[in-house]
Amino acid sequence: MQLVVGRIGRAHGIKGEVTVEVRTDEPELRLGPGARLATDPASTGPLTIETGRVHSGRLMLRFEGVRDRTGAEALRNTLLIAEVDPEELPEEEDEFYDHQLMDLDVVMADGTEVGRITEISHLPSQDLFIVERPDGSEVMIPFVEEIVTEIDLEEQKAVIDPPPGLIDDRAEIASSRDEEEGEAREEGDGSA
Repeated sequence: MQLVVGRIGRAHGIKGEVTVEVRTDEPELRLGPGARLATDPASTGPLTIETGRVHSGRLMLRFEGVRDRTGAEALRNTLLIAEVDPEELPEEEDEFYDHQLMDLDVVMADGTEVGRITEISHLPSQDLFIVERPDGSEVMIPFVEEIVTEIDLEEQKAVIDPPPGLIDDRAEIASSRDEEEGEAREEGDGSA
């Protein structure tokens, strides 16, 4: 199974180093020196990682054969793709690989359908599920224990208990706000 594990960003310096937007929760495993990665577009790869380091919170990589800024800039926006055994599981019981979570149905504890996970965004503070709703809109759900209460891979679902306002439709929020404002105006008129 092939998984996108990163996207090459800007060149850094003049010796062929690039910034990388990490799209895996195991960069030390997938993006370590010696890793050979397929690319999209395929014409830029495969690429083998020569060195890697973290600088100001960003992952910096240098690939074999890329020795200058021009070569590094030519790789910008290239997706890095790793070959992963679909049976491979994380070491910790409560950890998951992105490919295990993709396309899971997202439901509330009472069974109400929320949507389907279409993307997982790895941010510095937390991971987010990007969930496509049945109407085609998207909602972002923080992948934290307080909100995502259960991941059931056998049933192919993620159960959530979101705080108020996280997944409420904007129209519902606006209409309830309008109702509250209307009630406040009516109360104000009565007390004058």
